Amino acid sequence: MVNHTVITNFFLMSFSDIWGLQILHAMLFSLIYLAALMGNLLIILVTTISQSLHTPMYFFLRHLSFIDLCYISVTVPKSILISLTHNNSISILECATQIFCIVFFACAELALLTVMSYDRYAAICHPLHYKTLMSRGACVQMATASWLNGSVSGIMHTVSTFSVPFCKANVLGQFFCEIPHLLRLSCSQPNFAEIGTTVTTTILGLGCFLYIVISYVYIFSTVLKMPSTEGRSKAFFTCLPHLIVTTVFFTTAFVAHVKPTSDTPSVLDLLVSVFYVVVAPTLNPAIYGLRNKDMKTALAKAENLEAATDAADSVTPKAYSQFAGAQSALVPPAVDCAPLSP
Repeated sequence: MVNHTVITNFFLMSFSDIWGLQILHAMLFSLIYLAALMGNLLIILVTTISQSLHTPMYFFLRHLSFIDLCYISVTVPKSILISLTHNNSISILECATQIFCIVFFACAELALLTVMSYDRYAAICHPLHYKTLMSRGACVQMATASWLNGSVSGIMHTVSTFSVPFCKANVLGQFFCEIPHLLRLSCSQPNFAEIGTTVTTTILGLGCFLYIVISYVYIFSTVLKMPSTEGRSKAFFTCLPHLIVTTVFFTTAFVAHVKPTSDTPSVLDLLVSVFYVVVAPTLNPAIYGLRNKDMKTALAKAENLEAATDAADSVTPKAYSQFAGAQSALVPPAVDCAPLSP
């Protein structure tokens, strides 16, 4: 019987051993994280406050922004902390929590992007039935299904990954806990439970991506038949950002989990992981939300309302009394301004 030293913690990889480059990494990731927080929070706030944005498209966009907000918060703060403190240790419990959250939010986002492609398909290809297809109840059910898909996938991957002990070197070749790198440290080779879970998730992911592609084939074929040039351009500018976000997110996540892992990770490995964990949640607000015409209009209205409120607050008591006196002089003496009794 072979004795194994059971691992209780892991060591994550830092981006550089040079102090200056570590500070540069911490500053860059801090700026990216701040941009992601501000962009996603702004979308959540504006789509919640503005009545004109209470539509299915912005309902799902609000959920997407919340997912991105949580998704990037799982990995980036820990990576910044490692660069600043030189402590790249992470416990088994922390690593399991990170794995669950990454899979949870990634799978929920992919499911939500699929739902959003159906929303665009219904809006452009079946405009007369859009309100029926995308009723409030249907939107809530689709969003709930996306969150449930993420939670089930997260539980399955976390349980299957940590169902066997780890007994090899406890150094992960990544700046966060990633399943392929963890499997290399497993005492059981191969881990059939995780392989089965990965195959199932990959098939579901490919199914979602295929559905999105087919939806956009129908959408673009319908758009090309539109007689109005303005209508075609509006439809393209509405749908193209969604397609870009989905393609970047899915392809980088797929490559990161399917490609063989090595003992010495390359720059390409890091770039692929950074794209689907860091870049995608940061670019979503800029590509999909804040450059949208409706979002810009809602933001402009919010700014005008704030300016009007500030102007009202800046009125002096003397000016207000003069204004009130002028208003009272306009009211005829015989008019009773008291509210009428029922």
